[in-house]
Amino acid sequence: MTEITSSPAKTMKAWVVPKHGNIDVLKLEDRPIPEPGPGQVRIRAVRGALNHLDLWVRRGIPGHKFPLPLIPISDVTGVIDKTGEGCVELAEGMRVTLLPGRSCGTCSHCLEGDDPLCSMYGIRGESFDGGAAHYIVAPNVEVFPIPDHVSWDTAAAFGLTFLTAYRMVNTRGRVKPSDWVLVHSAGSGVSVAAIQFARIAGATVIATAGSPEKIEAAEKFGIEKIIDYRKSDFAKEVRDLTGKRGVDLIIDHIGKDTFEGNIKSLAKGGRMVTCGTTSGTIVDLNLAMIFFKGLSILGSTMGSRNEYSRCLDLVSRGLAKPIVDSVFSFDELPKAHEHLESRQAFGKVLIKISD
Repeated sequence: MTEITSSPAKTMKAWVVPKHGNIDVLKLEDRPIPEPGPGQVRIRAVRGALNHLDLWVRRGIPGHKFPLPLIPISDVTGVIDKTGEGCVELAEGMRVTLLPGRSCGTCSHCLEGDDPLCSMYGIRGESFDGGAAHYIVAPNVEVFPIPDHVSWDTAAAFGLTFLTAYRMVNTRGRVKPSDWVLVHSAGSGVSVAAIQFARIAGATVIATAGSPEKIEAAEKFGIEKIIDYRKSDFAKEVRDLTGKRGVDLIIDHIGKDTFEGNIKSLAKGGRMVTCGTTSGTIVDLNLAMIFFKGLSILGSTMGSRNEYSRCLDLVSRGLAKPIVDSVFSFDELPKAHEHLESRQAFGKVLIKISD
């Protein structure tokens, strides 16, 4: 439990994306402090974490409509300062983190633990207001207490990326101790988590990175092999490293630039799990290689409440740990966007919302 301070009388500061564009569209506004209703709690935000999703929300995506104006940031952690009626398991002063996704909770997909397949599924800071504000209200089912020994930075940094990676590696990818696993773009938040989850399972990991600095940082994981994808044919190197058999599982969020090489890199019966397309969505697909090798190409988005709970447990026990690249003050959110956009970050870019 953490001692709480009383909230200001009426208003708070919140960052808002009022329209799509460059960094200068981000606007710091005064907003009414929200009041929790039945089954809700209000949280005084302490830390937030940026994801590439925040850049896409700000820039806009052709063909996709965001509910602007929108408060960004999916990952947020803080202290409960007020509870609504019916919140019997949550109390003022609790240190908590928020589930970054929201679903109906009652459809067949939700009941089977496939929350992201719910027709009403949305992401905090993308489909509804996020955590770039001094206070945030959330349903109690989205609130997870965090142990006192887990730092604010760690609690904020693992959310969306660890949840995404856990579902990719464990649920969709069905990783096994005997597997060879290829993880692309080792410096990204999802990849940092995926590497750890694959190693926890006992798999052998190969990773790719695009600069000497990121390769050096990735080596701290003790990864069996790191390939500079800008200087070499990663598919050839993967085949050489695995005795020509290829890898059993590929974790990818790059898309077009890696797709052909991925198909060549997979062993017979191999699985590729994709959660994003930072280099493009349209690819050339050689169906013959798919059916002759018995390959599986699997999509994955975010994860369930149960998977989030598993991630929090692994982080709390120190078995998995997010890497923090940098911490910016609340007023420096535009600078944090600029840093993440530069692709120089290795690990998470955090926002210090309050003390």
